[in-house]
Amino acid sequence: MDMANKVEICGVNTSKLPVLTNEEKSALFEKIKTGDKKARETFIGGNLRLVLSVIQRFSNRGENPDDLFQIGCIGLIKAIDNFDTSHNVKFSTYAVPMIIGEIRRYLRDNNQIRVSRSMRDIAYKTLKTKEEYVNQHAKEPTIDELANILNMAKEDIVLALESIQDPVSLHEPAYNDGTDTIFVMDQVRDTKNTDEQWLENIALSEAMRRLSEREKHIISLRFFAGKTQMEVADEIGISQAQVSRLEKSALDRMKKYI
Repeated sequence: MDMANKVEICGVNTSKLPVLTNEEKSALFEKIKTGDKKARETFIGGNLRLVLSVIQRFSNRGENPDDLFQIGCIGLIKAIDNFDTSHNVKFSTYAVPMIIGEIRRYLRDNNQIRVSRSMRDIAYKTLKTKEEYVNQHAKEPTIDELANILNMAKEDIVLALESIQDPVSLHEPAYNDGTDTIFVMDQVRDTKNTDEQWLENIALSEAMRRLSEREKHIISLRFFAGKTQMEVADEIGISQAQVSRLEKSALDRMKKYI
């Protein structure tokens, strides 16, 4: 049955799950801290919708919704046991990464892409060898070095290591300090489209607008098309000396603007 349309999960009618207000959550947490088990059960029940919303993200993995729901509940309980109300952060903000983490660990250990035992053995043996190498040499070994130590083809080592890796969503929380959440995508650097490069391109375009049409043409041919001054001179029908003079004048004006 499709997860999105499934009403009953693990014997729980999801259409009738209760929703707690922030005030109710706060009051229940005060009781939970005193060891009130009934308050803890009520709090868990009042946050099962949170688990349900999280497991929707994994609906395309082909896993049994009941299994994911149970694993998500384990993450919810861990979040309850470790939540600190003094951080002044919503419980859901803290709990969602915990629930996702628990589900991801389950998916990693029960990977739908069934990794053979031999492949896992190679991967774990490689990781152990890598750790020993780092301890001994104080640096990371290369794939070639690992292949030599293990007497294996480096292609087999790379394939084995990749087989035990679990895909990471760019929108998965990587850190939460109690107020702001940092996602994986915030920590991935784009070396091609950086803010600095955008600003430089904007400044360059604005500087180019200050040039005459002939100067623009010369700068474009020289620095964007990669032509020599002689080639530019032949193309536009002037001497190389004139090209050099116009180029220098244009560059000086652009430098002042930038």
